[in-house]
Amino acid sequence: MPMPGAFQPSADLAEDLLRVYGSPLYVYDGDHLQQTLYHITQAIPYRYTRFHFATVTNGNVALLQLVRAAGWGLHANTPGDIYLGLHAGFEPEAIVYSGSNLNRDDMAQVLAWGITNFNLDSLSQIEQLCDLYQTLDNADRHPCLRLGLRLNDPALTSDSRIGVRPEEFAAAQSLVIKANESIGAANIKLGGLHFYRGTGTNATQAFTQVIDRVIELGQHLPDWAYLDFGGGFGHPYRHGGAAFDWPAFGQAITAKLNQLSASVDLVIEPGRAAIAGCAALLTTVVSVKWQGDRQLAGVDTTVANLSVPSVHGGYRQITALETSPGSQTYPTDVCGNTTYSRDYLGRNCQLPKLAIGDTLAILDVGAYGYAMASHFLHRPRPAEVLLQAGQHRLIRRRESYPALILNQIV
Repeated sequence: MPMPGAFQPSADLAEDLLRVYGSPLYVYDGDHLQQTLYHITQAIPYRYTRFHFATVTNGNVALLQLVRAAGWGLHANTPGDIYLGLHAGFEPEAIVYSGSNLNRDDMAQVLAWGITNFNLDSLSQIEQLCDLYQTLDNADRHPCLRLGLRLNDPALTSDSRIGVRPEEFAAAQSLVIKANESIGAANIKLGGLHFYRGTGTNATQAFTQVIDRVIELGQHLPDWAYLDFGGGFGHPYRHGGAAFDWPAFGQAITAKLNQLSASVDLVIEPGRAAIAGCAALLTTVVSVKWQGDRQLAGVDTTVANLSVPSVHGGYRQITALETSPGSQTYPTDVCGNTTYSRDYLGRNCQLPKLAIGDTLAILDVGAYGYAMASHFLHRPRPAEVLLQAGQHRLIRRRESYPALILNQIV
């Protein structure tokens, strides 16, 4: 099964959804999401592979439940990711925490939730976790705490703030040995290596060409038991452009791991790649004006409802759902409903002549869409709707203006 293309609702469906739920509106296709999860799962034939969805990209509990139904676990960057995962029904053992700079209270909370697999990015975080674990009563200590090192190797990760350098591996092992000696049991296992390639990389070779080096570094751990490879897998927002080749990657990493004398588990952590293409943000045209031959379409949403362009890329394909085949198109800027000078949801889009009341669909917003939506510009956030098996249902209510002052004290 090939990777599904971007989800785009029909004009009739969009009209129905907007009539029921209002505009603007995030629309997710659950069938599309499940097909994408299946495609990624089938692409890696290595026998000891587990897949964990990166909750940071989308934390809607209804969508996380679809991920769980597909047999995937979760990859959590923050305690909030874990909280959402637990509410979606994931067992603590199915959640891998791969975070950075937890304070002591946060770390204690994560332990209290029963998380047993941690990928940590500094010696100080390893020391803090070991210290906290030793303070627990015997009844509260999980008998097996699995630790992994987030890798920081300049040859692979460039100038990254995240991770433990290879020359620090021995010091990390010493911290674990000391903690185990203190409690009189080998409950803490330092057996994982976590490689994070970067954000949104579509070049398959960027992953395959580093496999040998990552495996070599993993073998420096005396109790190496798992390789956590990911995330950073990209999504082709520019349709027809470069796309990550999952089968090619799967064959390459399987061949390398099968050469090891002892089997290690492989953990794959897609986020954006698994969910970006399954959603569209529907928005209604509320104003049209022309500047020469350039069309400016004002819509009833704002750039605050898309991922921050400087972090996760500004381009999203925008389509007019009422377009007739062969309609003449014009360079069009799609402008949000504020006076913020950079409130463009799309620039230089090729769209037909638009009219007030027309519907536009902003595609590929499943990752870092609602997850990065904010109250910047003081607009309440849209609702979210899930399509599945020909039915639709509300999975997050639309905010109203009281949401803007919910936690303020006057």
